[in-house]
Formats: sequence, C-alpha cells, structure tokens
Amino acid sequence: MRVRLAIGDFSRMTHLSVVTLRHYHEVGLLIPAEIDPQSGYRFYEPGQVRIAQVIRRFRDLGMPLDQIREVLQAPDTAARNQVIAAHLRRMESQLALTQSVVASLRSLLERPPPPVTVEHRSVALAYGLGIREQVPAPDLDAWWEAAFRELDAALAAASVRPAGPRAALYPAEFFELGAGEVVAYVPVATPVPAAGRVSMLQIPAAELAVAVHTGTLADVDQTYGALGIYVAERDIGGGGPIREQYLVTPFDTEDESDLVTEVCWPVLGAVTPDLA
Repeated sequence: MRVRLAIGDFSRMTHLSVVTLRHYHEVGLLIPAEIDPQSGYRFYEPGQVRIAQVIRRFRDLGMPLDQIREVLQAPDTAARNQVIAAHLRRMESQLALTQSVVASLRSLLERPPPPVTVEHRSVALAYGLGIREQVPAPDLDAWWEAAFRELDAALAAASVRPAGPRAALYPAEFFELGAGEVVAYVPVATPVPAAGRVSMLQIPAAELAVAVHTGTLADVDQTYGALGIYVAERDIGGGGPIREQYLVTPFDTEDESDLVTEVCWPVLGAVTPDLA
C-alpha cells in the first residue's frame, strides 16, 4: 500500500514549515511525490522525510539552496563530498573572520587606543607593475589577494625582482561611496611587459604622514582613525589617494598578529613628526 503524507504531516515530521516546503517545491529542490490535480494539495512519501531532514541541516549550516541541490544531485559520493567540503571551508573562513572581529571589538571597548607614532615622508615619482580596477568595498579582500597573486606571477615570468613592498592606492570615493578605482602595485626598477590587466603604472610623488599598523587588518580602521585625527588637528590634509604599503602580508605569514601595514595619508607639506 502506498503511503501518502500530507504537507502538514510532512512539515511536522521534518520541522520544515509549509511555506518553506512550498518554496522548495517552487525552486525544484524538494518535489512532492504527488500533487492532487483537483485541489493542488501536495503529498510526499516516507522516503522523502530523510531528504528533507538533510536539507534542513544544510540550511542550518548556511548552505545556499543551489549548493544543496548539487549535493542531492551529485552522481557519486566523491562529487557530493567535494561540494560539502567546499562549503565547510567557507564556514571555517567565516568563523575565523568572526573571531577576529569579536577580538577587535573587545579590544576597542575594553582598552584605550594606543598612541600612534607618525612619520612624515616625501616620496618621489616611481614606477610599478600594477592592476587598476573599480572595486566595491565588500569585494576588496578577494580582489586584493587575486591582484597580488597575478602581479607576483607576472614578475616571476619576467624574472624581475620587486624594488619595494607591495602597495595599493585607495581614492577618497572608495571610502565615501563604498567603491572606487583601487590600484594594487609592486614597485619595479625594470619595465615589465603588460599582460591582461597587468601593466606598468606611474606612481605619483607625494607628501605623506605615515603610521604603522601591526596585526590583523580587521582593526586597521583604528590606525586610520588615529592618523586621520593627527592630520586633521594640524590642518595638513592634502589631496590624493591614501596609500597602504604591505611590509608583512598574508603571503608571508599565517599569523595575523605578524602582519605589518603602513598607512600613508596625503598631507600638504613637511610637518614635524610626533605622537598623536
């Protein structure tokens, strides 16, 4: 005898709401075993209970519906496990980011801001191998990593050594509008042939107030804040992009506490360095 489960009973068995089950039907994730042609009522079969429970657990883990569909439709165990493993890696990355933000917030709330040492620096016009692209702020981390991997590969292919640390230019609109033309570059003394989005760039001369940020970039805004206040109090703010120079990067260490970044704020002219 064939057993039919009404959608209400199926909902109670799986802890998935009727609204959710209807949505899963509409997107093709969990199709009812039968739909009454007269009433439109949905019916399920007992074998679908376990499938629905699996779906609910994947949703509890934040897996998107299209990836759950890939798991359910995987042709074999290896393909299924590959999709699951990829999602677990994303979860681990998100967990690490959450832990970093929590630690940064606790530090911000519990400890006074440390004094920042500001150095004045005049930099001459220079050349770099770079990538210039419009970047939305939420995509910066992924873009940054991909851009510098591409630049490193281009330098290696041309057998050219960097003439300085990795760096980037951030225009005002990147911060003000949440997107802007970011320039990632590596200083070079020897021209490197352009390829794809990689090309030789002229990095303009500038007068800069420079503060060193040590540790995770999750709280680099604290160094930005201290440096910005220093510049504002002296009324020396100048035009041009903010520069970041990456003395120790995630390419060099897996320990975020070892990261070293110089934040370089454009200023009008020479000032006497001191403590902000």
